[in-house]
Amino acid sequence: MSRFVTTLKTDQTDRRTYKLLDDLVLADEEQRTIIVPAGFVTDFASVQVLHNVFLFVLFALVAGYGNYAATVHDWLYFGGQVTRKEADAVLYRALRAEGVARWRSWLFWAGVRIGGAKHYTKTPTRSGFSSSGDQ
Repeated sequence: MSRFVTTLKTDQTDRRTYKLLDDLVLADEEQRTIIVPAGFVTDFASVQVLHNVFLFVLFALVAGYGNYAATVHDWLYFGGQVTRKEADAVLYRALRAEGVARWRSWLFWAGVRIGGAKHYTKTPTRSGFSSSGDQ
């Protein structure tokens, strides 16, 4: 089972964004150890969904849960270290590691599968990993 090795420590930089004060480390059961570096800026799971009633309802059911997992997911989407499909699977496992209920974790996962494509970065990162495309 995946587990978080460190504690999420952030400083709010503006109304919607937070900067990591220390590395956030996830020991993922299927990928590897994922390290989100101190200084990374995340908005957790706050997405712009007001224009879509379905996504707004979905967001309302998951808001306030999964900040650890959402930070890892933001990092994976930002850096393109893994495919989008793999990043979304890591999100689900990280949510479960954080203690989020299965049904709520599934809603998170479904939401990013439905609406996350335009936010995924396919460019190589400094770490040398690159994405194999949008799946």
